[in-house]
Amino acid sequence: MKIKEIITVLEEMAPLAYAEDFDNVGLIVGNQESDATGILVCHDALENIIDEAISKNCNLVVCFHPILFAGLKKITGKNYVERAVLKAIKNDISIYAVHTALDNHQNGVNKIFCDALGLTNTKILIPKQNFIRKLITFTIPENVEQVRNALFTAGAGTIGNYENCSFNSKGMGTFMGNENSDPQIGEQFEFVETAEIKIEVTFEKYLENKILKALFQNHIYEEVAYEIYDLGNKHQNIGLGMIGELGSPMKEKDFLLFVKEKMQASGIRHSSFLGREVKKIAVLGGAGSFAIKNAIQAGADVFLTADLKYHQFYEAENQVLLADIGHFESERYTKNYIVEYLRKKILNFAVILAEENSNPVKYL
Repeated sequence: MKIKEIITVLEEMAPLAYAEDFDNVGLIVGNQESDATGILVCHDALENIIDEAISKNCNLVVCFHPILFAGLKKITGKNYVERAVLKAIKNDISIYAVHTALDNHQNGVNKIFCDALGLTNTKILIPKQNFIRKLITFTIPENVEQVRNALFTAGAGTIGNYENCSFNSKGMGTFMGNENSDPQIGEQFEFVETAEIKIEVTFEKYLENKILKALFQNHIYEEVAYEIYDLGNKHQNIGLGMIGELGSPMKEKDFLLFVKEKMQASGIRHSSFLGREVKKIAVLGGAGSFAIKNAIQAGADVFLTADLKYHQFYEAENQVLLADIGHFESERYTKNYIVEYLRKKILNFAVILAEENSNPVKYL
């Protein structure tokens, strides 16, 4: 199996188009044309993880955090990033990172977080915007079903929990070909009036090339008339963070002790207790201080995240209980999810969960 075949599976799990613009996801080190010997899944692709990959004959390391985040001008081994990259290159080990591509997925990091706590009725906390486009095209009634089905197969027409969504309206089309035309209806220089159907579908913008290819291959006309628009709609199934509900309300302290146990946190920093029971919980794995206002606006009783600074605890404003459970701890089960996903999709192939601990934070 080639590494590029595994990458296809990884991109089905976490499409790179879902990642934030600042991020560095995908194949970071290595050659996708190489044959894969095994996959080691980890949180951070540090030097000790590369050593583990070597010992277990895995030449592909799939990590959550990208080891290369900013550009490197020199690779001399002077820091932990350069040492890991050097060792990977020297030993022909490829490194692939998923990070915010999986953060933003509806079944990704924050759904895993919610599931670990048993939260129900979950939905995205900060839906992704400027990610949806609309295609409008026109064809004769006899060609409508073929075009529409091809667009659906390419990924167009999905809205929330519904697929194959489109709007179709009848109208009259006109055209006249020139000397270079080869019209399917009428002759060159003939003014044609014909019944047409207007097809409208929405799609995620990263699918545009695939959808246009399907349109052109299945449309009957020599020249295909179409329009594409950016929409301001929020994508309810893609975005950062998640909010859900406990099965039964809990007292604040009891809930934090419950979180500490479930997420195996060594400690939890939190804002002042508000003296009320909690039921509606917002989560955002990793550094999530930017989402405090979103959690409050969503009516969360508690917001669980990581990397909160001193002054950011003031932003609770007696409206929400803020709890910092630790960066690694908030994303703890992500690597397990990746392993389970790959094992289901790639049968009879070594997919190994790394044993080395890459959490740099220790507690007394």
